[in-house]
Amino acid sequence: MGAKSRSKGCWAWLLVLVVLALVVTAIVVAIVKKKSNSSDDDDGPVPGPPGAITQKYSDALKLAVQFFDIQKSGKLVDNKISWRGDSGLKDGSDEKLDLSKGMYDAGDHMKFGFPMAFTATVLSWSILEYGDQMDAVNQLQTAQGSLKWITDFLVNAHPKDNVLYIQVGDPKKDHDCWNRPEDMTGKRPLTQINSSSPGTEVAAETAAAMASASLVFKKSNATYSATLLKHAKQLFTFADKNRGSYSQSIPEVQEFYNSTGYGDELLWAAAWLYHATGDQSYLDYVTGDNGEEFAQFGRPTWFSWDNKLAGTQVLLSRLSFLGGKDTSGNSGLQKYRKTAEAVMCGLLPNSPTATTSRTENGLIWVSEWNALQHPVSSAFLAALYSDYMLTSRTSKLECDADSYKASDIRNFARSQANYVLGENPLKMSYLVGYGDKYPKYVHHRGASIPADEKPNCREGFKYLNTKDPNPNVAVGALVGGPFLNETYVDARNNSMQGEPSTYNSALIVGLLSGLVTTSSAVQSFT
Repeated sequence: MGAKSRSKGCWAWLLVLVVLALVVTAIVVAIVKKKSNSSDDDDGPVPGPPGAITQKYSDALKLAVQFFDIQKSGKLVDNKISWRGDSGLKDGSDEKLDLSKGMYDAGDHMKFGFPMAFTATVLSWSILEYGDQMDAVNQLQTAQGSLKWITDFLVNAHPKDNVLYIQVGDPKKDHDCWNRPEDMTGKRPLTQINSSSPGTEVAAETAAAMASASLVFKKSNATYSATLLKHAKQLFTFADKNRGSYSQSIPEVQEFYNSTGYGDELLWAAAWLYHATGDQSYLDYVTGDNGEEFAQFGRPTWFSWDNKLAGTQVLLSRLSFLGGKDTSGNSGLQKYRKTAEAVMCGLLPNSPTATTSRTENGLIWVSEWNALQHPVSSAFLAALYSDYMLTSRTSKLECDADSYKASDIRNFARSQANYVLGENPLKMSYLVGYGDKYPKYVHHRGASIPADEKPNCREGFKYLNTKDPNPNVAVGALVGGPFLNETYVDARNNSMQGEPSTYNSALIVGLLSGLVTTSSAVQSFT
């Protein structure tokens, strides 16, 4: 009797142990699953408010926004750059206009309206999508201030419905000088487009800038927002009704910012005006005959100051991901989304349709001049697209026979940002001021001349040619970037690789803002 009881007791304890083991196993699996779901590669819905901050992207973002302050023209307010001062105060005075604000294009003192407007559009888009993430690292107000510095200029550059001033300065004379912007003494001629000398791409890009910025300021400054939207509508009508390339109307621009066409800007501007107004006519514009004529459906392109198609496709795809019933099933919008998918499939390195336009170590590489524009702009679009997928709970992207998750797209975006910040064969950051190793001979006049020196136009060339590093650090500047063989020559005369541009800064600010943390994409910009 006693032996039987002990036997039963043993079996009972064994059963208890098995049950406990199963419970523990279930708990462990649940914990592992939870950890997996909270990892960087999670494709579950992103929580609404911003999450944990990624420190390296936060540090880089805080530097990148500073380059806008370095590029400012006009009477500087609350100037944080010790070696910068007031400049260009009389710009526009020949036509009784105040064009003193705005930003210098690159390392020179030119104000080119086409890339400057693109800078404003991209910066607006970045704020609209990632303003909460910028705010999480205290950079939102700074970005908004830089944006307004440009849009103030653009408003004043549009004094009549069909007149837009698109350039301040003579580029040939400007490039014959090497001095500080504070010491400019030469005349600053103005260039305009109008109904008899059209420039559809510049007018439309400026309309896109105004429309997108009107959304940024809609809650904080309703009057200013309404002013921007009024100009945007007028400029779009001007651009559309007076079609013609500014490269044909004003052949001199071909040497610096030659346009390859204006159809992309018309679609880009109409897309932004639809977001800003909800007016169905703008949606009809992009999904109707104009879309068929200009959108190049099914043919991926590179997003840049000259070609807005990939940006337009991603921007309009957000409507099919996140829009209401009136847009989510729109067949015209589906064509934009399909083309955006083709863009993303081309960027993913292991995709069957992956582009071969990359360096050995994975950097998207398209052009010797300003090489970093394309990888950074591509990564910015990828970050946006992955967030649209996550927020809409879209599980996968189909690339021929293979499928990819939002995390795969985001990992591509990270790879490009990481390369820029130093994960490259040179172990060098291409963002000036980030890390211990970055370019010291940036092709930038103001950075190359000591602040207490005032050389005239010609005298300043000794600072271009000196072998000494720049006395002033152009913090936040994104230089042109590496050659295809991933080499970089840090020399001030090497403008191909070493000259930063303001529009590249807008792109890197957008990318870093998208990566600094995670949050749900806003359902609507309004």
